[in-house]
Amino acid sequence: MERKRANDYPQDLLNLFDKYVHGAIDRRGFLIGAAKFAVGGVTAAMLLDELSPKFAEAQQVPSDDQRLATETLEYDSSQGYGKMKGYLVRPATAKGKKLPGVLVIHENRGLNPHIEDIARRLALVNFMAFAPDALSPLGGYPGTEDKARELFQKLDQTKTREDFVAAANLLRTRPDSTGKIGAVGFCYGGGLVNMLATRMPELKAGVPFYGIQAPAADVPKIQAPLLIHYAETDERINAGWPAYEAALKAANVRYEGYVYPGANHGFHNDTTPRYDEAAAKLAWERTVGWFNKYLK
Repeated sequence: MERKRANDYPQDLLNLFDKYVHGAIDRRGFLIGAAKFAVGGVTAAMLLDELSPKFAEAQQVPSDDQRLATETLEYDSSQGYGKMKGYLVRPATAKGKKLPGVLVIHENRGLNPHIEDIARRLALVNFMAFAPDALSPLGGYPGTEDKARELFQKLDQTKTREDFVAAANLLRTRPDSTGKIGAVGFCYGGGLVNMLATRMPELKAGVPFYGIQAPAADVPKIQAPLLIHYAETDERINAGWPAYEAALKAANVRYEGYVYPGANHGFHNDTTPRYDEAAAKLAWERTVGWFNKYLK
């Protein structure tokens, strides 16, 4: 069956789904709002299913790919939740070699199969990728997006931010790391990349995808070069971009910012119809190039 794409749906429906994904409305609210788009035998529940992630169909790198060495890694986060877990991936041929590291930060659903796939993609281009799971203190990613969103709202974000700082420091100081680390994140994770850039002078490169911007007052602390990706239709996130760009310029931060024409929030996530193949491919090429430039 041919995969659905964003242009198969009214933009108002996609905007409604964005509200649902980010907790502005609940499942019932989405179904009520989507009812007016349910025509020709299609129900609101069917629309929700169509728009929701299909992890297996979109997987690019199998979890048992023999080119990679993967493990679940536990780490300490003394300023956060204490004990955390993450998904570490290295090229199988890199045994005994030091590699630059990339922290991979998930959306507001924890470490789901898509983010694990992103980590594997980075390992295939010779990075050590580490994807922590913010939901570790609540048992980890629960297997469904709805349950994950519900759990995510229970996290103390002050502690969770510290968990990612701890993860970045772990990646930087591992004996198989070169000490050069970057961070890439998506939506919630994009916002955390911006945060880490203000917190960690050791961060050598940051790539936030459609993430909440750092406060202007914190921008002068940023030392990492930033590659910033936005979607044209993403008014919610884009509203903060002009002020952020002005602050980056004023602070002489090295950055490149791109707004992808016609793309929706989440355009890089190839598990949903919001995926924009052309924009995602270009953004990923730029991302890998950015990390190659500043981490290798």
